[in-house]
Amino acid sequence: MARQGPASRGSQRWLQLLVKEFKPIFFREIVREMPHLKLNNLDQIEWLSPLEKDDYVEYSDSTFIDQLRVKLNHTPLADFWPNGGPVWDGLARTEAGDLLVFEAKSHIGELLSILRAKAPNSLRKISQSLTQAQEFLDVESHLDWATPFYQYTNRLAHLYFLRVVNKLNANLIFVYFLNDPDMNGPSTKEEWKGALKLLKTLLGLSRHKLSKYMADIFIDVNEIQPKRRGNP
Repeated sequence: MARQGPASRGSQRWLQLLVKEFKPIFFREIVREMPHLKLNNLDQIEWLSPLEKDDYVEYSDSTFIDQLRVKLNHTPLADFWPNGGPVWDGLARTEAGDLLVFEAKSHIGELLSILRAKAPNSLRKISQSLTQAQEFLDVESHLDWATPFYQYTNRLAHLYFLRVVNKLNANLIFVYFLNDPDMNGPSTKEEWKGALKLLKTLLGLSRHKLSKYMADIFIDVNEIQPKRRGNP
C-alpha cells in the first residue's frame, strides 16, 4: 500500500481526476470497451481507489485483495507472487460483483519496464507464474515476459491469477491518456495503438483466452482538465 496524496502530473493525476470529478467520462469508456459487464448507470461501479478521502492510496500485494473485498479460495497470492508486486493505479467493483483493476499511462515510454527482483526465491516464483500465464494463453515459451514490457505482463499474470486460478470475475483495464502537456504524450489513439500493437506482437499476444476481460481505453486530458469544466 502506498499513500500518494494528490498527484501533480502524469497518469496518476489524470486518473485521480477521473475518479474524483469525471466519473461519467470514465464510465462511458468502460461501458464501450467492456460490454460483457452490462453496466447501465454510474452507481453500478463502486470505486475503491484512488480516492481523495483515503489520500489517494494505491494498493498492492495482499492489500489490493483486501480492498477488493474478495477471498482467494484456491491459491493464496503469496504462493503466486512475492511481496513487492504490482501497485494498482485503480481498483473498483461492480454491483454484480465484477472486479476491475486499472493500469494507467500518459506517455509511450511508460510501457517499457524490466524485472528488477534480485532475491532467488522471488525470481523463481515470478518466473514460474509468468510461465503459467504464458502456457494458459498459448504463448510460445521462448518469448521473454520479463523484459522489456514486464509491467504489462505482470498485470496480465495477475488477471490470470484472479480469474483463472481463483475463479473470480476479474477484469484488467489499461487507461491511456492523450495530449498530456507535461509528459509530451501521444495526441492520437493511433499513436498509442501503434505502440501497443508492437508490444503485443513481441509478447506473443493476439486474440487470447483472457482478451474478453481486458480493455484498452483512451481518454483525452482536454476532457478532464478542471479549468475546462462547467458551462462556457
